[in-house]
Amino acid sequence: MKDDPLVVRALRGATLERPPVWFMRQAGRYLPEYRAVRKTCSFLDLCHDADLACEVTLQPLRRFELDAAIVFSDILTVLQAVGRTVTFEAGEGPTVDPVRDAAGIDALVRPDVSDALPTAPETIRRFRRARPQTPILGFAGAPFTLLCYLVEGGGSKNWTHVKRFLYADPAAAQRALDLLADVVGDHLQDQVDAGAAAIQLFDTWAGALSPDDLERWALPSAARALSRVRGAPRLYFTKDTAPALSRLHQTGADAFGLDWRVDVREARVALGADVPVQGNLDPIALFAPPAVIRRKVQEILVAAGPTGHVFNLGHGVVPETPIEGVEVMVATAREGYAAARAALAAT
Repeated sequence: MKDDPLVVRALRGATLERPPVWFMRQAGRYLPEYRAVRKTCSFLDLCHDADLACEVTLQPLRRFELDAAIVFSDILTVLQAVGRTVTFEAGEGPTVDPVRDAAGIDALVRPDVSDALPTAPETIRRFRRARPQTPILGFAGAPFTLLCYLVEGGGSKNWTHVKRFLYADPAAAQRALDLLADVVGDHLQDQVDAGAAAIQLFDTWAGALSPDDLERWALPSAARALSRVRGAPRLYFTKDTAPALSRLHQTGADAFGLDWRVDVREARVALGADVPVQGNLDPIALFAPPAVIRRKVQEILVAAGPTGHVFNLGHGVVPETPIEGVEVMVATAREGYAAARAALAAT
């Protein structure tokens, strides 16, 4: 275990002098070098080109002292693999050809995942050749979050169509979740087989459900996906689920990503003191003055403690984020737990 990468040790519950640091969407629009690549291709073309995806995966590591990369891809490639059309319009977010009845669900494709979703694993292999000293995380969207896009046809404030579908035809909804879980699980395993040191399952919209519906729909489908993954720590990330933290163990995940609305100490109580956690700085805090960023990072380090903690944002970095804010965050987190305690004690 002591020879494992720092991020793997933390996700397995080790006590460390400092947390491993990476952050969600660390490769993306806040970096000018990423924007330069995007001028040459569409977003989906980038997601399906392993050479370009590897390049943008590497970009933040050239700027910041990060302890892990995360493969550049998008969760909606899975919906393409099951037979739906996905488009991205500049400034508008994704659009998915929606499915809202049982016939549409039963017409979805069960693909050979390695053939249908080859780019993320290949990107990981290329990254490992280019930078073997740095661990890389794989990821996928959780089945319920994918179902949200599949039924709604895009983003939503209230997710009216998907909730109506759950209530009106639960059998068809279950078939869809089972299919998505199996495809997602196999896709995650392909990424582990390609060299991913850990994987993260993003259930971004599970917090739109009531606690009971979360337990009925999102958590079992996430558990089904994660049960297909072996050989690496498995992170489950969702947001807006603070009232239901104690239920997240039903996913079978090894560690849990926390959004910025959750108090880390309270999460430790709800999840169990020995359960590894990840997070959870508010992404908008990176716009604050350096002294404020430092203090917020230090407060999270002290609250989380040195056992089983990966430092991260509580959601993805936003496009307008100043690079200087990221630099302060990373440098402060890397100073470690003792330095954070001393700094807070001195104020």
